[in-house]
Amino acid sequence: MGLKITLKPKERMIIGGAVITNGDSKCDLIIENKVPLLREKNILKEEDANSPGRRIYFVIQLMYIDEENLTTHHKTYWELVAEFVRAAPSALDMIKQISEHIVSNRYYSALKLAGKLIEYEQEVVQSV
Repeated sequence: MGLKITLKPKERMIIGGAVITNGDSKCDLIIENKVPLLREKNILKEEDANSPGRRIYFVIQLMYIDEENLTTHHKTYWELVAEFVRAAPSALDMIKQISEHIVSNRYYSALKLAGKLIEYEQEVVQSV
């Protein structure tokens, strides 16, 4: 049995690079093979990537769903994390953990950690 996902009415998600929007009623989907998928609550729109941590999250999201342009996304990622660490050296351990997932092609795991990086970034900004 595959992964069962229940979508709320009008909920969106990305499955294998395709944006899916549910209709007017609840819907159950069963994903029977391994494919990148993101639920709406985990999707960051480009216009919302408005901080260094969010830009890192966004580029990892692109790595996860846009394999065709992986080389470009990797290049952007390494540029962004270098800038981030220069600005916030205290985040180096978290960046290392994310990067380990990146080099091992575990983009969903990297994405989850990037969410924690955004939280950390917000804490740092609020404490200044």
